[in-house]
Amino acid sequence: MNPIQPAATTAAGARTMKAATYRRFGGPDVVRVEEIAQPAPRAGEVLIKVMASTVSVADHRVRSRNVPRGLAALTALTLGLFRPRIRVLGMDVAGVVESVGSGVTAFKAGDEVIAMLGAGFGGHAEYVSVPANGPIATKPRNMGFEEAVTLLFGGLTAKTFLGLAAIKTGSTVLINGASGAVGTAAIQLAKHLGAHVTAVSSGANRELVESLGADGFIDYTTADFTADGTTYDVVMDCVGNAPFPRADRVIAPGGALLLIIADLKGMLGARGQSRRSGKLVTFGGLKLTHTADDVAYLVRLAEEGKYRAVIDRTYHLADVVEAHRFVDTGRKRGNVVLRVHEL
Repeated sequence: MNPIQPAATTAAGARTMKAATYRRFGGPDVVRVEEIAQPAPRAGEVLIKVMASTVSVADHRVRSRNVPRGLAALTALTLGLFRPRIRVLGMDVAGVVESVGSGVTAFKAGDEVIAMLGAGFGGHAEYVSVPANGPIATKPRNMGFEEAVTLLFGGLTAKTFLGLAAIKTGSTVLINGASGAVGTAAIQLAKHLGAHVTAVSSGANRELVESLGADGFIDYTTADFTADGTTYDVVMDCVGNAPFPRADRVIAPGGALLLIIADLKGMLGARGQSRRSGKLVTFGGLKLTHTADDVAYLVRLAEEGKYRAVIDRTYHLADVVEAHRFVDTGRKRGNVVLRVHEL
């Protein structure tokens, strides 16, 4: 269990909170649980008492600076050259509104909410302030906090990318890396749009992805999905090993390649590849734009029983280092949840 370290910078008499911080880049052991200053909501903001967050692959990449080839210099400018600019990770939260700033009328103290923090991070803390007009919505009534928080990172990422591909009833979608947070969300959202979904993962995950609605399955340890001659309207690459030169042959004319993970070469080449091939090639990153309507959409699906939370493991805040260690293995199924306040 990770001991709580006192923060010498906390102002005398200021209200404090526990948070998982990191002050240098590196492995899981750079993370420490400390007492830091608790935020107060400014005008237009909501202060959330955080019940749960997730430890995602984005947290892994930011903490370790393990980024796709060619992006090290660019990410250093964003994340910090020598030390992290953002000290508290966590891109999503589920919790209870503690208080609101002036001008906020959509939420009040006691409301149970979920919110996407995005590249601002801050979710691995007991409290966080978020804009009331940002990607925040009332928590699904049929989910607990730990289930509800799984809608955000994977769900919003999948929704944004699938929305670029004009998926309709009968569309064929292949999801490479279908058992992670984004992949498990993408299966469910693509099925909701009426697509025929083929999931690519290891054989150990077949039962999981089929339970989420996958119509077809390819075990990447025994077969290459680009080699059997089948084509798809949409290929979503959640792994980073299916750039356009490899995936082109399996994308139907006018189809799309959705690169959840891409290196610098893939990013720079995407526009030209789209123009020359007539196929959409698009990539993502930490700065995807999400809205309150996007969150509310996922909440509605969850309340209608059309979106299921997929949780691999749950850790207490005090055990956040162990959570990072597990995420670093690259073997998680769905989401790793961080329990911040006890229910």
